[in-house]
Amino acid sequence: MADFHVNGERLWNALHHLAEIGATEAGGVARVALTDADKAGRDQFVEWVTELECSVHIDRMGNLFARREGTDPNRDPVVIGSHLDSQPTGGKFDGAYGVMVGLEILRVLTDHEHITEAPIEVVSWTNEEGARFPPAMLGSGVFGGEFSLEDGLGATAQDGTVLVDELTRIGYSGSDPCGSRPVGYYLEPHIEQGPILEASDISVGIVTGVQGIRWYDVSIRGVESHAGTTPMDRRSDAMLSAARLITAVDEIAKSRPEGRSTVGVIASTPGSRNTVAGTVDLSVDLRHPDPEELSRMNDELVQFAKSMNPPASVNQIWYSPPVEFDGDIVNAIRDSASQGGFESADIVSGAGHDAVYINRVAPTGMLFIPCEDGLSHNEAENITQEHSTIGAEVTLQAALRLADRDTATGH
Repeated sequence: MADFHVNGERLWNALHHLAEIGATEAGGVARVALTDADKAGRDQFVEWVTELECSVHIDRMGNLFARREGTDPNRDPVVIGSHLDSQPTGGKFDGAYGVMVGLEILRVLTDHEHITEAPIEVVSWTNEEGARFPPAMLGSGVFGGEFSLEDGLGATAQDGTVLVDELTRIGYSGSDPCGSRPVGYYLEPHIEQGPILEASDISVGIVTGVQGIRWYDVSIRGVESHAGTTPMDRRSDAMLSAARLITAVDEIAKSRPEGRSTVGVIASTPGSRNTVAGTVDLSVDLRHPDPEELSRMNDELVQFAKSMNPPASVNQIWYSPPVEFDGDIVNAIRDSASQGGFESADIVSGAGHDAVYINRVAPTGMLFIPCEDGLSHNEAENITQEHSTIGAEVTLQAALRLADRDTATGH
C-alpha cells in the first residue's frame, strides 16, 4: 500500500460544503439533474479540480471528467466517480460520495506530488437518478451503449422540458463524443443504500455484482357493477384479482433468499367506494442476482396472472440483466481493505448504479460503505465520518494498485 493516505476531515468538509448546494430544510439536498442547483454543484466540482490543475472534459451528454495525467501516455485512465444529481428530496451522500472520494484522491496525489503511471480521472455522470428525465442512469447508459445519443439528448421531463435544452441552458453541453473516451478501469465508491453492512458491523462492502431487474406494467380488466346489488359469486372484480396478484408477487420473492419484489404503483377505475372496480393497473418490480432464477420468477408471475378471474395482462417494460464485476478490481478492493485492517464482506448490489452500464465497455467495480438504518433516497440519509474515511482510503489504495500495476504481468 502507498505510504500516504486520505484526509478524512477534508473529505467530510467537502461532502458537507457540496451539500449546501441545493440544501433542503429537512437536511437533505435537491440537486435534480440539470436544474440550477445541479449546475451549481457541477460548477463547484470544476472549481475544485481546476485548482488541482486537472483538465476538464465534457461530452455531449454532459458527463463531466476531471483528468490528472500519468507518466505512461499509453495507459488508459483509472476512472473514479458517481453522480452529483439527486432525488427531489434526496440525501447528502447518494452519488456525491463517489465524486467527492475521487476529488479527495486527486488532492492526496497532489499533496504528495505523486504521479501515477496511468492517468487518474474523476467523473460525474449526468442524470443518474432519472427523477427529472427518465430513465435513470442516462448519461452512463449512453456512454455504455444502452441508449442512443439521440434518445439520451431527447429525454423529456413531465413538463415537456428536453434534456439537451437544459444541458445547453446550464452550460454543460459538451462537444466530446459520448462513449469513445477510453477507460482502463472504472471504480465507483457508494453508500450501500441498504441495511446489510450496518447490521453486520462491517465497514466495507466489496460489490461483486448487481442483481437483475425486471419491470412490468400489469393491467386487470373486470366488470364495473353495483357494490350493493351484485352477488359475490357473480362479480368480475379487478381489485380482488389485484389483491391476489400482489400477494403472489410477494410470495414469489419470499420463496427465494435473494429474491426481491415490489408493487409500487396501483390505480383503479372508476374509483368509487360503492362500485366494483372494473380496471386496475399496477407496477411490478422483480429482482434477483441469478438470471435463471429471475427468469423463473418471471414465469411464475405470468402464469399466476393468467390463472386469475379476471386475469391480468403482464407487459415487461424493462430488463436489466444481472451484472458481474471485474475480478481484478474486486481483488484490488479486497486486498486494499485487508491490508488496511478493515473488515469487509462481499455483497451484491440491490440497486442500479452507473457502474452497471460502464461495465459493458470497461473493467468495472464498486465498493460500499454502511449508511444509517439503510436509509437512502431520503433527506435523513446519513453516514459516519469514520466510514466515509475508510471507504475513501480503500478506494485510494485500490486505485493506486490499478494505476501503477505492471500491465505486462497484471501486478
